[in-house]
Parts: sequence; C-alpha cells; structure tokens
Amino acid sequence: MDIAGLSMNIAQANLLNDVGTVMLSKSLDMAEAMGASFNEVLDSAAMERSVYPELGANIDISI
Repeated sequence: MDIAGLSMNIAQANLLNDVGTVMLSKSLDMAEAMGASFNEVLDSAAMERSVYPELGANIDISI
C-alpha cells in the first residue's frame, strides 16, 4: 500500500468537500438576499396600490 498516495487522495477529497460546502453556503446566501429584495419589491408594489387603489383597474383602448 502506498500510504503517501492514500494520504494525498484523502486530503484532496477533503479539500473538494470543503470547497463544495463553501460554494453551497455562498449560493444559499445569495438566494436569501435575492428573496429579501424580491419581498421588498412586492411590499413597495402593495404600498403603491394602497395609495392609488384605482391604478390598473381600467384600461382605455381605442382602435
């Protein structure tokens, strides 16, 4: 058995696992931030509808 080679393979597998975990964490953080900004947009749209409730209720079309 090649102990040095086995040790290197285990170390490389651990490094790849750590990198994958960090990348997943960053992706989750970005998804949470995008969700929070999406909620802010929805809240601001709801606020505008409460100030102007007739906004978008009627469409004037002439041909």
